[in-house]
Amino acid sequence: MSFSNHIKSSLQPKRLAVKLNAKGEQFVVKGHPWVFSNSIVKINDNAKTGDLAIVFSKNKNKVIGIGLYDAHSPIRIKMIHQAETKVEINAAFFHQKIQLAFNKRLELFQTNTNSYRLLFGENDGFPGLIADVYNQVLVVKLYSEIWLPYLDYILKSLQEVSKSKTIVMRLSRGLKLSQNHAIKDGEVVYGLLENEVVEFVEHDVNFSANVIKGHKTGYFLDHRDNRRRVGKLSKNKTVLDVFSYAGGFSVHALANGATEVTSLDISKQALDIARQNGKLNNYSGKHKTISGDAFAQMKSLIQNGKTFDVVVIDPPSFAKQQSEIDLAKKKYAQLAELGEQLTAKEGLLVLASCSSRVMAQSFFDLNAQVLNSKSRLFETLLKTTHDIDHPISFAEGAYLKCGYYQFLE
Repeated sequence: MSFSNHIKSSLQPKRLAVKLNAKGEQFVVKGHPWVFSNSIVKINDNAKTGDLAIVFSKNKNKVIGIGLYDAHSPIRIKMIHQAETKVEINAAFFHQKIQLAFNKRLELFQTNTNSYRLLFGENDGFPGLIADVYNQVLVVKLYSEIWLPYLDYILKSLQEVSKSKTIVMRLSRGLKLSQNHAIKDGEVVYGLLENEVVEFVEHDVNFSANVIKGHKTGYFLDHRDNRRRVGKLSKNKTVLDVFSYAGGFSVHALANGATEVTSLDISKQALDIARQNGKLNNYSGKHKTISGDAFAQMKSLIQNGKTFDVVVIDPPSFAKQQSEIDLAKKKYAQLAELGEQLTAKEGLLVLASCSSRVMAQSFFDLNAQVLNSKSRLFETLLKTTHDIDHPISFAEGAYLKCGYYQFLE
């Protein structure tokens, strides 16, 4: 099997001997995948991105882990092996890790689902690399140049393990501008892609993703289990899906017998996709769409006296950096407030957050605080996190949280 020649990198990784300060060493020993530049005490002078960083313990001079060096990031070393056991970093090493990741997802394959995240970055030992499968199309998104020297055999293993017929490469903004490779964003590097819109199945419901132009790899797989659950709870109900994007929650609700579903998103293009995704399934309910700012449109619905049996609010990340946390919390409180007013008598309100900087406990406390300040009785039915194909191996890897609030009056 051969991939486009330019996938083969001219970068030849060297081995670097690295020593860290006590704090950095402690992080590595505990299995944290990030080593920041200010933790490095000693390293070779000519270190380059993609080089193998062999981390030695300060005192005993034994290897405590191996990472990939990233000259362009404050996270200077991204760990790929954390143990004192000796390993050779080669094709077999990566193949074994990919097979292990695949095995973790086996339970999902027992369901009628053919889309899944095969590699979830750091959490599967591949920092800065995501691999999603949509039916028989594998989409690999690169966020770091550290992978360029190893990409050829990683792609081979991904294809072998997933049995995908096509591989599409997607690049982060930084990689699109990089001069160190000839890969183009959206390039098909293996097999053929008949259509950039790929149809797939998620728990018996049909969807599509644009694997060339869509956000990230084309779709958001992390909420799969929540979408399935909301779908089941929507039978014979009216549903409002706020920040609906490609209609994940909306389509599950329609396919499960909701009488009326309203998808609300700022992007008209996303709403077009939501409508198309709906039409891939048989449904008898009505699918309405509202295009505009979510906060403004929700206020307008409230003023018009509209309520819904099920309200789902799943906004994009509000806190990309530390300084935005307080504002993010204010926005989440506002959404809980608006959501409560839009939820009908004895209705269900589902509130989600994908801001990793806002901790789950903090998010759930915030929702409870807002809802407790209202006169209506409610119970917290459920609190959920990631689906099975988004395993968590370190605290910062957990970002998704979702609360289900059932009103009793």
